Amino acid sequence: MAKKKAKAPTEMLVVQSKVREYVKSLGDYNIASDVMESVSQRVGALLADAVRRAEQNGRKTIKGRDC
Repeated sequence: MAKKKAKAPTEMLVVQSKVREYVKSLGDYNIASDVMESVSQRVGALLADAVRRAEQNGRKTIKGRDC
């Protein structure tokens, strides 16, 4: 069976207002316009890796230990 290739997310996977709120809680920082795309891509890659690990372990459920 052919494995599905992970594709880059085409929509945001994170909530911009929550990211801004979190960054502000760390100090008086601002977020550049390209940060959200980078964060979303990293989340997508993290989830794709977690799916591969779950699949390797014969599971259809992603667990915290897969991340």
